[in-house]
Amino acid sequence: MRSRWQCPHKRSAWNPSSAAACCGAFPRSGRMKRSCSAVPLLLCAFLLGSTGYPFKPAVDVDVTPRTTILCSGLLGAQRFSSSALNYSTLLLEDETGILYVGARGALFALNTSNIADGSSRTIHWEAPADKKKDCHAKGRNNKTECFNHIRFLQRFNETHLYTCGTHAFHPLCAYIDTEQFRLSSGFEEGSEKCSYDPAKGYTGLLVDGEMYTATQYEFRSVPDIRRNTPQPMLKTEETPTRWLNEADFVGSAVLRESVDSSIGDDDKIYFFFTEKSDEESSSFSQSRVARVARVCRGDWGGQWTLQKKWTSFLKARLVCSIPDYDFHFNILRSVFVREAGAGGWQDSLFYAVFGSQWKNVKASAVCKFSIKDIQEAFSGAYMEKQESSPEWSRYSGVVPEPRPGSCITDAFRAKSFNMSRDLPDNVLEFIRRHPLMFQQVRPQEERPLLFKRGVDYTRIAVDRVTALDGRTYDVLFIGTDDGWLHKALEISSKIHIIEEMQLFEEPQPIENLVISQQQRSVFVGSQSGVLQLPLSACHRYTSCFDCIFTRDPYCSWDGTGCSETTLHTDRSNLTQDIHNGNSGCLNASGEGPLLPRKRTVLRGGDVLLQCELSSNLAVPAWTLNGSELASYGPGGYRIGTDGLLIVESRPEQSGNYSCYSVENGVRVLVRTYAVSVCAELLPQPWKPPTPATPPAPTSQPSELPSPLAPAPPRSEYQTFRSMEGLYITLITVLAGVCFVLTVVLLYLAFCVQNRRGRYSIQGSGRKNRGGGSLLELQTISSNCAGKPEGERPDGLLQIVPGEAQVSPNKDPPPPPPLPSSEFTNGISATLPSVLRKMNGNSYVLLRQSESKSTSPLYHSFTEELNKILEKRKQTPLGEKPDESSV
Repeated sequence: MRSRWQCPHKRSAWNPSSAAACCGAFPRSGRMKRSCSAVPLLLCAFLLGSTGYPFKPAVDVDVTPRTTILCSGLLGAQRFSSSALNYSTLLLEDETGILYVGARGALFALNTSNIADGSSRTIHWEAPADKKKDCHAKGRNNKTECFNHIRFLQRFNETHLYTCGTHAFHPLCAYIDTEQFRLSSGFEEGSEKCSYDPAKGYTGLLVDGEMYTATQYEFRSVPDIRRNTPQPMLKTEETPTRWLNEADFVGSAVLRESVDSSIGDDDKIYFFFTEKSDEESSSFSQSRVARVARVCRGDWGGQWTLQKKWTSFLKARLVCSIPDYDFHFNILRSVFVREAGAGGWQDSLFYAVFGSQWKNVKASAVCKFSIKDIQEAFSGAYMEKQESSPEWSRYSGVVPEPRPGSCITDAFRAKSFNMSRDLPDNVLEFIRRHPLMFQQVRPQEERPLLFKRGVDYTRIAVDRVTALDGRTYDVLFIGTDDGWLHKALEISSKIHIIEEMQLFEEPQPIENLVISQQQRSVFVGSQSGVLQLPLSACHRYTSCFDCIFTRDPYCSWDGTGCSETTLHTDRSNLTQDIHNGNSGCLNASGEGPLLPRKRTVLRGGDVLLQCELSSNLAVPAWTLNGSELASYGPGGYRIGTDGLLIVESRPEQSGNYSCYSVENGVRVLVRTYAVSVCAELLPQPWKPPTPATPPAPTSQPSELPSPLAPAPPRSEYQTFRSMEGLYITLITVLAGVCFVLTVVLLYLAFCVQNRRGRYSIQGSGRKNRGGGSLLELQTISSNCAGKPEGERPDGLLQIVPGEAQVSPNKDPPPPPPLPSSEFTNGISATLPSVLRKMNGNSYVLLRQSESKSTSPLYHSFTEELNKILEKRKQTPLGEKPDESSV
């Protein structure tokens, strides 16, 4: 695909930027337009997705998690679930120690110290049967949609909560008495406050008794941002310019900008969403874009123009793209507002999770925006839509005074504009037609903070932690669509992913994240339940280097173990290295006393020395007798992430092997081996054969008996070449025995007579290139090697395991015991080197030798095979013939 579809103007090596430009994803030159205009959009989408676009971001932001923790390895996790589903709405009240949860058809109050302690309280709020029937009659899914999904749950006053649910596509709202935890009054109509569809994007806030919501409220309505209480209700404008275009909302936030304001500014509500784009652009890749919009709390609408409509609504584009590739993450999925620090609201930051609009490209990014950059965009130039063009372009005309879309400030009041209803019509008419700002809001550092291939992030929450060095760090908890949680640390505008944790055995999206400072926990809402997870499980890391390498600001080494920093009042003996993650442990080399593991291997054999590293960021380093080994070197070594493979070992490769884990410039000794490579098998002391005692019957499947019996001592063994005559003679004798047993093998004889090429045992005298007869011994598994059954070459002796008839009242006898003398790699010391590589899933070619030499093992080997063959006539081979051998 890459070689066939390349942009005509650049036939060199493939890169995603040129491919995207060819497909029209980015601004193109005239030559590009002429040469690429015929490329179908669908083909371009497949082209970019199938190649994993983007390949190599110009900035190294694709971060690998250091540690991977499976669901079974979670420490300190508590789970809550019930018969309800979809635990997507969470309200944490840390001071009272209660976590309120809104699910499908129920609300819960959980104890934040342990959500699984059984003290939960429940409110059942199901949609009645008639509403469900009406919902289903309108074509909605009665398995997922026609229920009461809780979408809104927030504190109303000191004694009550306020909640809203979809109620089977007939939204209702109600108050909850928190002391008794019950619905305290009648229901209120929720069609103006809550989405009817549980799948529609929705966000809402209660700010000093005022309710701000954003969603698509009714079946045929367009998305809208509203203030419902107090009256009058305010909405966004639809004509002549639609302010929102198929908007999908993901979050909202209030910033108290009036506090200590020297200009008498107003508080503002910010909304985050994705919508269809109308900007002037030749790029189809920007058909949907991420936005931030804002309104003023003191907005009361216009007197005549924009009556009951926002007069302070402005929106701007949020850009999250990879530099030099012009690849934009346009789909906004989640936003977290990091509260302002000591500098006030001006220090507020927005962490946003983005995804690609290409459905066949699975990738996510996290970008960080400052409130100052957002304000700068809202103070810049406007966009306008000309009547002759459906697209937006920059407005270059005169902007009326006072500035349209601004909140009422002291400067406005000085000109007798004390509220929005006092604004002149030309200002209101201008904002009606110019809600979009020209300047885009770009992320800090002009790049994503984090980029991940193959991951779809769904939710994000951020915690602020003060480390031992006195600095404050942001720790990000990011959920995925398949139930994983990434714990990441921001260090100097870069991301280090400390851990990736599998939270659920059954993959499911993480739908909400809330961090508790009091309980030092993160609460996770999902489809199946709620999970409480400690912010850090420091005791997981058992060594000093493991603790330091994590660079976890929650954890530090106290000399004996890795523990939570906050648990120590005296921190003088604690060790932590956030920026480099490599200093503080006494043993700089990381080398500790380890007992070597012994390995013995025959010359020419392969041996794997395992060395699994606990960190995904570590790389292995091997030494032989203190000298460094190079991967894929001339010495026959292969170094992988899980061990060292010695290929075709030689005696000079014997010695002491050491495996080191290299991370952050520190070498830590992980494992040592003492390897001995033998030139040949050692002779075994001769013992006279003893009569075999028939073993007791057993119903267990029998293993293959060893074909060798103890042999008299010899001064030396035959070489491989000299043994060929022995084995070819042996096979010839076996072939003769098989033909003698034709009376027993009646079925075989029948097959030979009626169907050529369908034998269980077959052979001929085809000559090999050396002039000798070529015989082949192979099992039925050789059919998998690319030769269909029935097309076997002539001139081969093939023994195929089959099923023999046995008496149903008799169990097959067990095999004789295997030789007791074995090497550490499992190779029998009495098995000749020719046969030790034979197994039930392969075949061996035995070529006839011109040598006339014989071996003292010949007679015992022949007799033993005859005995085995007699037993195999009555013994089934088991259910898996591929695992059997001759």
